[in-house]
Amino acid sequence: MNINPINRLKGELKVPGDKSISHRGVMLGSISKGTTVIKNFLMGADCLSTIACFEKMGIPITITGTTVRVNGKGLNGLTQPNKILDVGNSGTTLRLLSGILSGQTFETSITGDSSIVRRPMGRIINPLSQMNAIISSVSGNNLAPLTIKPSKLHGIHYNSPIASAQVKSSIMLAGLYADGNTSIEEPYISRNHTELMLSHFGGKVEALGNKVTVSPVSELFSQEIIVPSDISSAAFYIVAALLSKNSEVILNDVGINPTRDGIIKVLKQMNADIELDNQRTINGELIADIIVRSSKLIGTEISGSIIPTLIDEIPIIAVAAAFAEGKTTIKDAQELKVKESNRIDTMANELAKMGVNIIGTEDGLIINGGNPLDGAILESHHDHRVAMSLTIAALNAKGPSKLLNSNCINISYPGFFQDLKKLF
Repeated sequence: MNINPINRLKGELKVPGDKSISHRGVMLGSISKGTTVIKNFLMGADCLSTIACFEKMGIPITITGTTVRVNGKGLNGLTQPNKILDVGNSGTTLRLLSGILSGQTFETSITGDSSIVRRPMGRIINPLSQMNAIISSVSGNNLAPLTIKPSKLHGIHYNSPIASAQVKSSIMLAGLYADGNTSIEEPYISRNHTELMLSHFGGKVEALGNKVTVSPVSELFSQEIIVPSDISSAAFYIVAALLSKNSEVILNDVGINPTRDGIIKVLKQMNADIELDNQRTINGELIADIIVRSSKLIGTEISGSIIPTLIDEIPIIAVAAAFAEGKTTIKDAQELKVKESNRIDTMANELAKMGVNIIGTEDGLIINGGNPLDGAILESHHDHRVAMSLTIAALNAKGPSKLLNSNCINISYPGFFQDLKKLF
């Protein structure tokens, strides 16, 4: 993909549906009684992998445009697949689905692509095993493929060493099949889409500070879900509009859940002109129209409890920091190492090609920004968020750039380049 610098961005856009919420809608719809209708579903490769896995377990699912109908068969309605479940590139699918599979009466195996089989699964194997799940790494190295055998699950209290919505959600979903209450305590609050949606489907969830407790129920019941636009996808246009001169962009119906809005807070800290308009709540999720105008950004420090609320946005925050005056330090973000790529290394290496003074650390990045960026030949490392972040950097560089292996963007945002051109 060849990328040339632009002068400004203007216009109004609605980005696709939230990836996290789309995944969870299919999962909870599949184990609920009745037909769940999910509107504004994200038709990215990851979410389609979730659909494919549940179809293999006997759940009829139909897709019309961006509306998905899931004909759920209840908590105990899944059937044994006749082949290994393949989650593709989706860590969310693998980790959350493992929690559901731990409570089934049949044996399953689950795997993914070459990236997935390198991502750590001990973080779910350990707590699920404490619940008496029979879950194991086929290779014995805490990596996928995983095999899960039938067992009677017990409720536990789990102190999670990391703030991870995937780990928390996996345990919560297993907790639906346990013989008592299951609680998870995190060092910081991670995104809470599972808590909100599970309550919406009739689950019993209590959230108090950093602790969430799930009680078993006899059944969940189908719902209509309207998926807000994904703030993680909107983030690329937000930063693009901030960096491009004389720009103003309006992004409609974006989810601004307080456990996901860290990027808004950090960018405002960096002197960004961002306005939230028409705030309202749908299905328990807070949404708004986001108005963004060109801004002269300044460096900042990002660490601690805000990190789980923006972990997926750190690559594009690094781009904003490259253009900001002064030093930006990102700490406590070790999770970046175990995403689709090691995002600390990939962002440090690629932005350095453009002349950015950037250093990767054990848990984040140090970026001395404010100097013009040069065009360069950039590598996505087959990581969708890295690819989109580098695209925004290239749009604001001094000369043309080339992005290699850009097709990985289809994982979360198949129409990214077409939507971006609408703002030129």
